[in-house]
Amino acid sequence: MTYAHPEVLVDTDWVANNTPNGSRKIVEVDYDPENGYRKGHIKDAILIWWKRDINDPLTRDIISKKQFEVLMSKNGIKPDTELILYGDFNNWFAAFAFWVFKYYGHENIKIMNGGRKKWELENKGYTTDEPQIQSTDYKSAPPDEGLRAYLFDIKRALDKQDSVMVDVRSPKEFSGEITAPPEYPMENAQRGGHIPGANNIPWATAVNDADGTFKSVEELKQIYQSKGVTPDKDVICYCRIGERSSHSWFVLKYLLGYPKVRNYDGSWTEWGNMIGNLIEK
Repeated sequence: MTYAHPEVLVDTDWVANNTPNGSRKIVEVDYDPENGYRKGHIKDAILIWWKRDINDPLTRDIISKKQFEVLMSKNGIKPDTELILYGDFNNWFAAFAFWVFKYYGHENIKIMNGGRKKWELENKGYTTDEPQIQSTDYKSAPPDEGLRAYLFDIKRALDKQDSVMVDVRSPKEFSGEITAPPEYPMENAQRGGHIPGANNIPWATAVNDADGTFKSVEELKQIYQSKGVTPDKDVICYCRIGERSSHSWFVLKYLLGYPKVRNYDGSWTEWGNMIGNLIEK
């Protein structure tokens, strides 16, 4: 059985044989560009650094519509440009960029299945040369709020039988045993635990450990449906700040074809730190 939307994925061979041109750009999205993009990247790929380029540190929010337009313009991207995203950590941050770009209406986006991990396992080439970029005048669509959940959406969903929340953090974060991701122990929250009623399905269960590619439709259905996360539900994914959950959002919406999936990017940083919000451990 094929994915619900196979058009959102390309494999490494396709990328190797389809170089960037005037209507196609390859974009590397890294958590750690100094140990990723700077040390070597796919020829003609441009860098978007998730922390610097897609987040606004002053508002602890994703970038605004205007900031998004500036980002796309300076990277030579037009509204109809085909974007191929890939990155480190099994495309964890590439999926976050995919969600933000879709939120602002960029339609033609794909993810390179397996990301840097698979590309390197296949000994495909890298370069340290950075491409010359001719800026554009990008105009964004209005935000698609159907892709995003907010604090008030979570409060309304708590007692609704047709809603289900997916906590994609590690089991120890979910239980409250630790208050930061294992990968980044300094990024703590004030309280440990999870939103009441949430199901713990760690984001990485959707990928194959060997090469970072997505698991099959059959495997993904078993992972989610066995926890009550079914296509008839209003699904809300969350993590600590919304990046790991964007990966699960991508899997549910595009690979399994769930009709109503939203990413709560306020996530545990917002819910767990607010006075008066109930939690479970």
